[in-house]
Order: sequence, then C-alpha cells, then structure tokens
Amino acid sequence: MANTPSNMLPLGTKAPYFELFDTVSQNILKFDNLKGNTGTVVMFICNHCPFVIHVNKEIVAIANQYRDKAIGFIAISSNDVENYPQDGPDKMKIHAQQQLYPFPYLYDETQEVAKAYDAACTPDFYVFDNNDTLIYRGQLDNSRPGNNIPVTGHDLRNALDCLINHKENTLDQKPSIGCNIKWKP
Repeated sequence: MANTPSNMLPLGTKAPYFELFDTVSQNILKFDNLKGNTGTVVMFICNHCPFVIHVNKEIVAIANQYRDKAIGFIAISSNDVENYPQDGPDKMKIHAQQQLYPFPYLYDETQEVAKAYDAACTPDFYVFDNNDTLIYRGQLDNSRPGNNIPVTGHDLRNALDCLINHKENTLDQKPSIGCNIKWKP
C-alpha cells in the first residue's frame, strides 16, 4: 500500500473539461452536464485501493447530503486496466452498484483527464465553484486505513459548507494520501 500524496493543483485553476464513458449508464458524459449549479466535486478513485475502500461509505454519504444543495459529484477512475483488471469498466459498474454510488463513475481510458487535473493518488478530491474555479483540493479528512481516526469527511464537508455559505475556507488544505494512480507504461 503506497502512501502517495496529492499534487495540489493550484487554487483558482479552471476545471479541465472532459467527456468520459460512464460505466453505469454506458453513456459518454460531459463535465458541463454533470457539474452542479452551486459547485462540483471531482474525485479520482478506483475499485481496489484500500484508501478508497476505507472512505467509500463517507463519499456516498456526502454526495447524498450535498446533491440537494446543487453540488454535482463526479467519480473518475484512471488506472491502467491492462495491469490492474480489477479496475476495468465492467468491474467499475459492479462496484458502483454495490456501493450505491449516487454519482457517475467515469472511466478515463487514455488517462488524459487525470493528467489534466494533475491527479496523483486515489482518492484525490477537487472542489470547483459555480464558475468552475478550483477552491479546494486534497484530502477527505485525516483518517487513513489503520490510523484509528474516524472517517468524517471533515475537510471536504468544510470546503462544501464554505462554498454554499459564501465563506472563505480558512482550513489548511492538506494533500490526500492514497495509492498512486496506476499509469500506463
């Protein structure tokens, strides 16, 4: 289990546009059609990473809580499925259904979207405002597998609450820690 940190894309960055295959609906979905009126959470995850498995329930809870506040949620897997077949689109669909993901689970086959977001690990979280400007990037919270800190989603929830309430986020933005994205050779 690698401990790879986020690259921390600069705040103020515009959300890179994408069109990706949604493994659940089997359709190509566009960022512009998935983003929320208030803001958008883009997260890089995968099926097998223990760091993602550790926070899956909280990700689902946060998405269910905040989608009524016009926050869009988008999950993307960019892993090399030739060397990591457990992260392939067919298994992504099953995983999304088992975890009750209330958001699309998109497959970044070329890995170009992960590169555009400078994503480094799973999970990796990005919050954009209603103008598609990056206002938060980094961790869900301080919990990691085995550190005995409860999963609360504190950092992501705080960023979303600040966005919704038009307040400055003064919380220190810490990088996420997780498994490295499995890049193609």
